[in-house]
Amino acid sequence: MPRSQNKVASHRRRKRILARAKGYWGARSKVLTVAKHHLDKAEQHAYRDRRTKKREFRTLWITRINAAARQHGTTYSKLIEALNKKGIEINRRVLADLATRSPEAFGAVVKFANV
Repeated sequence: MPRSQNKVASHRRRKRILARAKGYWGARSKVLTVAKHHLDKAEQHAYRDRRTKKREFRTLWITRINAAARQHGTTYSKLIEALNKKGIEINRRVLADLATRSPEAFGAVVKFANV
């Protein structure tokens, strides 16, 4: 009895993998085993970097807040401490947005914190 190969399923699987590897350079988008390897790597990087992105944005926000706070005669750590003591719950993302888009509003926050 001849061996059953299930060509329909394997062809679909191959097409799905190669479609996801579309745009990759050279054999990475044409050869199934190479494409599989590079798709696995791409998924690892995507998973890792979704977490790294959060870290990088937080450091960016802190840098922006610190720069704006220094223009108002204080530092980042003193500002955050004063905001916490006053019970003002404003996150770093919003503070950084205020610092870049409307410096006068950020100045009002600093003044209200009485640093």
